[in-house]
Amino acid sequence: MKIHELGHIVLYVRNLERSRRFYKDVLGWDEIPGGTPAGIPASAFTSGRTHHELLLIEVGETAASIPSGRRVGMYHFGLKVGESDDELREALGALRDAGVEVLGASDHTVTHSLYIADPDGNEVELYVDVVDRDVWSDPGAVLAPVRPLRL
Repeated sequence: MKIHELGHIVLYVRNLERSRRFYKDVLGWDEIPGGTPAGIPASAFTSGRTHHELLLIEVGETAASIPSGRRVGMYHFGLKVGESDDELREALGALRDAGVEVLGASDHTVTHSLYIADPDGNEVELYVDVVDRDVWSDPGAVLAPVRPLRL
């Protein structure tokens, strides 16, 4: 077997409408029309690359929070927001305009990244690739020390 690409992410959310607004209005995903599948409170989104890349399923306001600190499970997922630092700066401006707190900004040698959390505490990396890096000839660059990013 060989994995060809990461297909989609499914997130449980406390409040579907709040999360829909975040992913649609703040992050700019296109919501797939069609309503809720089989009566389940859910919404699907696409960037246009495939049928859906993100699915949100409502589990209610009393659902347990994501534990803080070192734990097993997802740390964050990354969303490419453009091809240049100028586009990353535009994303930063949009986040500020929407009142979204930026948790961090990192230069990963192969990417420049901003980190935020969605309304349920799922960490999201918004990034651009660094175009002058050829990771295929220098695969160790992916694990290079993290440096602060100054946009």
